[in-house]
Amino acid sequence: MPATKPNRTAEHPTEGFRSAVLAPATDRPVRVYLPTDYQPKYAYPLVVLFHAEGECEEHSVRLVPQLSRRNYIVLCLRGPVNLGCRADGRPAFGWGEGQPDRGTKAALAYATSQFSVHPDRVFLMGIGEGATAAYRLGLSMGTCAAGVVALNGRLPKGRVRANQLRVLIGHGSANPVVPVTEARRAATQLTRAGSDVSMNRYATAHRVHPDMLGDANRWIMEQITGKSLAHGH
Repeated sequence: MPATKPNRTAEHPTEGFRSAVLAPATDRPVRVYLPTDYQPKYAYPLVVLFHAEGECEEHSVRLVPQLSRRNYIVLCLRGPVNLGCRADGRPAFGWGEGQPDRGTKAALAYATSQFSVHPDRVFLMGIGEGATAAYRLGLSMGTCAAGVVALNGRLPKGRVRANQLRVLIGHGSANPVVPVTEARRAATQLTRAGSDVSMNRYATAHRVHPDMLGDANRWIMEQITGKSLAHGH
């Protein structure tokens, strides 16, 4: 196990966000969200969030309440590629094209060992370039990943090996960065490789549409319960 230095520890963790600095990626703090009425003896699903290119883990933090305050433990990661600062002074990071790095794996190990996570309910969710990172990790994890949610992102380059991955693709119909045709192509490639793929299109460009996270929450819960849930919009 990698050494950990969480900024806050508690014998009985409570709901809300907490930060941790983990070796070997001590320059990449992670944020962990514990849900409302967190019960340490209940095994929660874990959602791992990969931010868009040019963002950081704080962007993922802002999305968590729109996903769910109650259903999941959420791990918000920072990409390994330092892109400097945005025009507004906030730090900017990306994910690059390499395989999942040791920092990402250490963060996943930390969350699953320190909090009450169901080992068969680890879902990966990414936005833009973060979706590509989520695909890459999910395809490398095999059956250890319960599913991948890819929002406005590309499938990694190269041949997709045979897999049984469950995937939800959410994509803006007017996305100028990653055209919706690429999302359709990803769905076709994944399906041919054995993935169980669902795809939704939204009336937006490359930003996260308000309905994307609600649909992601519903899809994840359907994978967990095996039941089709009614749409709220």
